[in-house]
Amino acid sequence: MNPAEKQLLELKVIDALQTCYDPEIPVNIYELGLVYGIEISDSADVRIQMTLTAPACPVAGSLPVEIESKISAIEGVKSAQVEIVWDPPWNPGRMSESAKLQLGMI
Repeated sequence: MNPAEKQLLELKVIDALQTCYDPEIPVNIYELGLVYGIEISDSADVRIQMTLTAPACPVAGSLPVEIESKISAIEGVKSAQVEIVWDPPWNPGRMSESAKLQLGMI
């Protein structure tokens, strides 16, 4: 997979991530800043490193499965894996300007 193909695939992954929502905040997980990293291997394996707004988040068990399912469904993706990390901890400063605007924070 060449760099241009990886870049195109990453844009498709971001589009898919923008359809996933934290149930407590009406903004998608990508704009909330919950996604810390997207890695795409040369063989089109996708690895997402992300966090949740809180360790006791009610979708801690279901959200990673939903994300893996959506990423796996993208044409060209061989496999998808989501890793939940707690360091660094999420805070509202990680949100995009768009998310802050949606939530009335700016």
